[in-house]
Order: sequence, then C-alpha cells, then structure tokens
Amino acid sequence: MVDEKAIQVAQEKFGALVRKQLERVEKLKAEDGPIDYSKLDKLIIGVCGGDGIGPYICASAQKVMEFLLADKIAAGKVEIRQIDGLTIERRAEVMKAIPDDTLEELKKCHVILKGPTTTPAKGDPWPNIESANVAMRKELDLFANVRPVSVPELGIDWTFFRENTEGSYALGSDGFFVSDDLAMDFCVATHQGTERIIRAGFEHAKKTGKNYVSIIVKANIIKTTDGLFVDLADKIAKDYPEVKHDVWFVDITTAKLIDPARRSDFKVFVLPNLYGDIITDEAAQIQGGVGTAGSANIGNRYAMFEAIHGSAPRMVTEGRAQYADPCSMIKAVALMMNHIGESEKGRKLEMALDICTQFEKKLVMTGRSTGATGDEFAQYVLDTIQRPDLEQAWQGYVDAAIAKAKN
Repeated sequence: MVDEKAIQVAQEKFGALVRKQLERVEKLKAEDGPIDYSKLDKLIIGVCGGDGIGPYICASAQKVMEFLLADKIAAGKVEIRQIDGLTIERRAEVMKAIPDDTLEELKKCHVILKGPTTTPAKGDPWPNIESANVAMRKELDLFANVRPVSVPELGIDWTFFRENTEGSYALGSDGFFVSDDLAMDFCVATHQGTERIIRAGFEHAKKTGKNYVSIIVKANIIKTTDGLFVDLADKIAKDYPEVKHDVWFVDITTAKLIDPARRSDFKVFVLPNLYGDIITDEAAQIQGGVGTAGSANIGNRYAMFEAIHGSAPRMVTEGRAQYADPCSMIKAVALMMNHIGESEKGRKLEMALDICTQFEKKLVMTGRSTGATGDEFAQYVLDTIQRPDLEQAWQGYVDAAIAKAKN
C-alpha cells in the first residue's frame, strides 16, 4: 500500500525547494551587468589556502601572482588579502559550507585565488556539510566555470563553459528519502541561468575567433532541463551568425574527445553542471592530468580561480605536501590575469607553463622526494617567464611538437 503520509511530507519538502528556486529566479532577473575592472580604484584579491595540499600549492601560485602584479601592488592598485576559515575543521565546527565571517570577507574581494577544499563523503569523519565550492559558486553567483585545455601537437585548443550554479548540483544536498525504499535528488535549470552560460560561450567564440560552439546534453533522455539548453542555444545562435553551433550527446562526446579524427574540430563547449564536471576532467587528462588544469569561476560581480583537483589529505599525513604539484593553481593565476585585463601577463605565464610542463621539463613533479618541491617548480616558472626569448622559444617548441606528431 502506498504511504500517503510519506507523499504529503515529500510534497511539502518539494514545495519548499520550488519556492526557493523561484525566489532565486527573481534575483536573476534583477542582476547587474559584469564589473569593469579598469574602473576600480583598487582591485582586491582574496587568497584562501583551503585544505590538505591547498595551502602549499596556493602559496606557490601566490608567489607567481605577486611577481606578475608587482607593479600594481607597489602602486596601490592591487591589494592581496589572506582569508582564513575555509578549512574543513572550521566548516565542521560551525556546520556550514562557508562560515559566515569567512563569507563576509570573501564578499569584500573582487577576485579570489582558492586552494582545494575537502568535501565530506559518506564514511568520512566529518559531518555531512555542503561542498565549499558549490556553496561559494551559489553565494557569489559564479555561474560560469571556464576551463581551457590546450595540446598544440594534437591540434587541441578547447574552452569549456560549464554552468556552475544549477543542474544536478544546485540541490545536491537537498535530496531526501521519501521512504526507506525511495530516495530522490533533483536537477534545476532556469531560463535566465541557462541563457547566460550559453551566451557566455558564444561571446567567447566570437571574441576569440573560435567560431564553433558545441552544446553538450543528453536531451534525448533528460528532456526538460537538457531540452531547455538545446532550445535556448538554437535561439541565441541567431544572434551570432558568424559562429557555427551544434548539439552533441554527452556520452558520445566522451568518446570523440579521444578520437584523433574528430577532436581537433571542437573549439568551445557549453555544458550543464554535471556533464561539465565529468567532461573537463577527461579533457584535463588528455592534456596531461587534472594537475595541469586550472579553473575560472566567473560571475558578474565576483570571480574565483582554483585548481580542478582535490585536497589530497593523504599527501599531508604522509609528509609529502611540499611535493604537491602547483601547476593547476599557477594555471589558475594565468586565467585570473586574463580575466582582470592583464592578458599579456596571462599569455606569458601560459607559455612559460607550456615550456616547463610539456616541452623543456627541467624539473619534474612526482609528488615525492624524487621530484621537485612546489616552491622549486614555481621558481622554475618565474625564471622561464623572465626569459628574453620566451615567445620565440615557446613557438619553436610548439612547431617541433607539431612536426613530430605528423611524422
């Protein structure tokens, strides 16, 4: 017999979730346009070390960031603030994904450099609190997760625009058991949230000349929320006649990313939250591993830059944290430079990273004492940035790699 009381309780819970999302829609309708960093008297950058190896790799990345912005820091145009309180210990103590005082400090910044944070999983010693990443994306409305992947010798130059505040993650901690036998989670898509991430992808394609946008969904099965993605993409595409677009199902996309006959065709991807999380890890692995990929989380008012991997607490307990690879965090610094209007500095940092990680490889990160420390690698990157022949050397390495790949 169906438990009518369980249905009634579930209806009440679901109704509360719907109300909250409708209230969010009204806020989206009233949101302001993007911030113009060039008009700020002072740019404030917050630095959060996070958990596990986070403080170690974040410190290495901060060293690079401060070098690149040294002139602006000296002139009082940039201020860097250390923000504590995002550790799992502190979050567990107050039973919040982000402690209130920490969130208040974050909101005083314009951009944030953030190390990995621990998200409790079933069986962990920590209470079941929401992911700090998910909470920060929602609290700061960081709707676009932007991840570039580049492997020149394979013809790969991809940029992923993952919707960051909706989809299957929006209510990831709000699912519930209707009964002992039935558990339910939810997927959320709003017209406003979907439109802005798709438009961001098309704008990037237009701006960069990467005039091909692929919309990644599973709309043949997930017909409503993924269907909205497809419908709005078709509508928005009419505003960008110079940009080609098509729709791919997420399962075949995972295969085509490793298909030599197809992968170099892709340029810009736009994806719902869950698919984007999975696909970008696969793409990072093609580039050299998740440790090589940085991530930009962009909103109209705030932006946060981070690594895409986890906090690796085992490296800390085993005394190996100083050997953690900071490459992903340094890549995040390059993304930050591009975002705040320092594109030339970002470009030089990206070239230096390519030389250090893909071509020259004078130092190797192994995660153990057999390789370099994070600080040593950061210094290697800094030395490379300052090479007078940086661009010439980078182009030479790229040309040689392409020629080798063709043979």
